[in-house]
Amino acid sequence: MPDGVLFVHAFPMDARMWEDQQRALGGEVPVAAVNLPGFGGTSLAGDVLTMELAARRVLDELDRLGFDRAVVCGLSLGGYVALELWRTEHERIRGLVLANTRAEADTGEGKERRRQVAEQVLAEGTAALLEPMRALVSTEAPDDVWELVASIVVSQPPEAVAAASLGMAERPDSRGDLPGIDVPTLVLTASGDRLIAPDVTSAMAEAIPEADLAVIEDAGHLSNLEQPLEFNRLVTTHLQRCGLLRTSGP
Repeated sequence: MPDGVLFVHAFPMDARMWEDQQRALGGEVPVAAVNLPGFGGTSLAGDVLTMELAARRVLDELDRLGFDRAVVCGLSLGGYVALELWRTEHERIRGLVLANTRAEADTGEGKERRRQVAEQVLAEGTAALLEPMRALVSTEAPDDVWELVASIVVSQPPEAVAAASLGMAERPDSRGDLPGIDVPTLVLTASGDRLIAPDVTSAMAEAIPEADLAVIEDAGHLSNLEQPLEFNRLVTTHLQRCGLLRTSGP
């Protein structure tokens, strides 16, 4: 079976956020984007979407696609899932892209905020999150980018959003796993990320042996949507490092 690339979406988005990356890479390497349970029209996995359940969904997708291994690219929530997958099934991972994410668990205050999000969305619907979700993009993001983000956010069922928020609150601290990552890893952050500060994400690159670090300028948390050309360039270079793409040259 071939190896490929699998993209894992942010919260509270779905696989549609990766359409540009799939178009850019689809002619070069097997590529797909997964919907985590409850998102993008898929079935819920319960009242709490733990990282273990989310990683199981990724493994099921790898099996469905026929990928022996994959370069797993996770952004934000997708990064948490990628780290869980490394803990539990690292033999299925050929490389990692950890974008706009963090390794540490939530603080007590952070856990409480996530529980409040779950309560609000169940009581008022997903549209109630639109104003705080503007932090998914930079303050300079074009209107069309925000409109795309908003349309994806409001299409998610409240139950899925609540389950994912509660699951992120329960996620384990992954910092102890970082020194053991022995596959090619690219850590990406963005200068305008208003949700996870660049220095928080960058700290992972310091802890992962031989990880590459890149800061995408003029982009926010969803860096792949605000600066798709630069994001795609960085991922393409990383796929060459992973041996999935040939390097260009004479």
